[in-house]
Amino acid sequence: MIKTFTVAIAALVLLPLTMSTPAVAAPAAETERLGVAVSRLAVAAEDRTGYQRTSFRHWNAGADPGDGCNTRQEVLITEAVVAPTVGPGCALTGGEWTSYYDEVRVTAAGSLDIDHMVPLAEAWDSGASAWTAPRREAYANDLGSAVSLVAVTARSNRQKSDQDPSSWLPPAEGALCRYASEWTATKLRWSLSVDESEQDRLYVIAAGCTDTTVTWELAP
Repeated sequence: MIKTFTVAIAALVLLPLTMSTPAVAAPAAETERLGVAVSRLAVAAEDRTGYQRTSFRHWNAGADPGDGCNTRQEVLITEAVVAPTVGPGCALTGGEWTSYYDEVRVTAAGSLDIDHMVPLAEAWDSGASAWTAPRREAYANDLGSAVSLVAVTARSNRQKSDQDPSSWLPPAEGALCRYASEWTATKLRWSLSVDESEQDRLYVIAAGCTDTTVTWELAP
């Protein structure tokens, strides 16, 4: 009897070692109207102390390190309205793009910048200063969301610089609701805060974009 009891205990001790670990579910996507989504953002003062652009490594090898295309090139391929030819070393020839910030049609990939929807400096101000270097790299090369990176004219990107919506908005009138939605989605995805003037401007935009929704899922 004692021997049988001992064997049973041993089996129970070993049991957890043979059980498979449950898969962790991916974060579920959420969708809210723009005004509601803005209300989900934490409000905090910004602090740029210690910011350096080099704190965010980009562009890295992208979603597929073996295809020879870096993050910038992958965004250009994805966002082309007429697909470019992809040559050796991911050299892009031909193709067409629409820069939605200023509604300009572009036929040369080199004329485009890849804009971080929420600029790197703004991300730093809003919480990224506390991140690890790998997480900042993941942010700077975020191909997991269709709105984190956007191909736009170099002129519009440089006019925007590191400004938030309280001080810069895209000049194309038809871009306003989309821009506010994508800005809000990016901040929610990465759990970044907004300052009071930024939040106020987003609420003003939301009041005029009542049919606009925001869809996001938390970054891994």
